[in-house]
Amino acid sequence: MIVLGFESSCDETGVAVVSTERGLLAHALHSQVDMHQEYGGVVPELASRDHVRRVLPLTRQALDAANLTLDDIDAIAYTAGPGLAGALLVGASVAQAIAWARNLPSIPIHHLEGHLLSPLLASPRPAFPFVALLVSGGHTQLMRVDGIGRYELLGETLDDAAGEAFDKTAKLLGLGYPGGPALSKLAESGNPERFDLPRPKLH
Repeated sequence: MIVLGFESSCDETGVAVVSTERGLLAHALHSQVDMHQEYGGVVPELASRDHVRRVLPLTRQALDAANLTLDDIDAIAYTAGPGLAGALLVGASVAQAIAWARNLPSIPIHHLEGHLLSPLLASPRPAFPFVALLVSGGHTQLMRVDGIGRYELLGETLDDAAGEAFDKTAKLLGLGYPGGPALSKLAESGNPERFDLPRPKLH
């Protein structure tokens, strides 16, 4: 089976062609980081509008890279959430429209489950069970993955996600957006002995 997948949960538009037998055949991606940089974070309405502009050209690019057409596609998948509502709506609308027009099944994918199972696209792929560090948007979690649909939460941040903390800290320090790479670079010249940080609050 060959699946055409759409990802539009936040500030990146992604389209992929995946074979259940051969794995990832092709993908195309556009990042909006440059557009959101001047605001210090993702502006949901701007993100949605950019997805509208990018999704069809990226679809053609991914299909061309896989040397396939829509006639070769057996199913359509799309990120159904969580994420930015307007951004998700773009990917879901395009995916469902193509599925309806071509009489194909459409498969809504839980955003975080997609992250948890993405290592299965790697070569070599991990065997179940494995532990996954989930760092996406407002989520920072350690999950035990026993199989498809079988997950156990091992721990998570209590207040803010790692990415959010990086972005907010970088903004306070005037380092720009996204905060993670800028803070990582700055940390290379830091003094690791300066602060005695507390242990994480596991309970």
